[in-house]
Amino acid sequence: MENYDVFGLGNALVDTVVSVDEAFLEANKITKGVMTLVDAKSQKRLLNNLETKKKELRSGGSAANTMVALAHCGGTGIYTGKVSADINGIFYKDDMIRTGIHFEVEPAKTGDTGTCVVLITPDAERTMLTHLGISTGLSGIDIDPEKIKFSQIAYIEGYLWDGDGTKEASIRTMEYAKQFKKKIAYTYSDPFCVSRSRDEFLKLTKEYFDIVFCNFEEAKAMSEKENPEDAVRFLGELCSTVFMTHGKEGAYYFHEGEIKKVEGFPVKAIDTVGAGDCFAAGALYGLTHHLNLEKCCRLGNYLASKVVQVVGPRLDEPIKENIKKIVG
Repeated sequence: MENYDVFGLGNALVDTVVSVDEAFLEANKITKGVMTLVDAKSQKRLLNNLETKKKELRSGGSAANTMVALAHCGGTGIYTGKVSADINGIFYKDDMIRTGIHFEVEPAKTGDTGTCVVLITPDAERTMLTHLGISTGLSGIDIDPEKIKFSQIAYIEGYLWDGDGTKEASIRTMEYAKQFKKKIAYTYSDPFCVSRSRDEFLKLTKEYFDIVFCNFEEAKAMSEKENPEDAVRFLGELCSTVFMTHGKEGAYYFHEGEIKKVEGFPVKAIDTVGAGDCFAAGALYGLTHHLNLEKCCRLGNYLASKVVQVVGPRLDEPIKENIKKIVG
């Protein structure tokens, strides 16, 4: 097996990205700015209501978006998630491979591939409605230790902690990474995800994680601190390296007792989907290519600033030729 920078583990969802107005959210009784889990019937009804609107389809899921952005940087990755052998599952695999990320998971013979409808309002806020479908069928048996053995970092998304099988897959990945002395990077994914599992996340952070990715809202939920530096310091006392994004303010990192804020790139955001995922990609690229933490943060900020200027969670162009110029 060839070597990879990052092994990624997360939900495998086909994203449907659509621009809507505030009235659409109100008419459909949708809570703005968060990820809401829905059943197949509700998702179908929503898609019917969006039938006349322009849509953008992508292979998605939080960790998958990070892996794709990593490839845009010139990094290498291999991804594990669960899809079905339906038309969305075929699209998902083909789209991931097109981006340069290896995806070799055996599809399920039954069930539906998961979907995520991403609604973008004029203020650039993103609201997600997710039908997890067969992605919840991911379990420990789907984790190939060889893929982790030949990767520098194992990157896991926090959303997986919500299901028994996906939790098992997460733990199996962590155990293999420890066995092979690989770094474990974890994203807390969402403030509500943190609220549901805070005690377990605290334990995992202390016992397993080498690197944590979060935004300020997630860090507040974990630390119960209102100040950004206090929040990131709290997490830094549990694991060796923390990256915390803070919107247009930029990002903080904590390592070996040092906190540093790295300014963001001022841009006009039209869609915040994928900002945190792309930040993680920039930092992971830096970590696997021997950049210091400030440069990792700067590259992450740059990728986040680029993705918020387009609709959807993907960068619109490769940036690998410009990385030296970006990080200085």
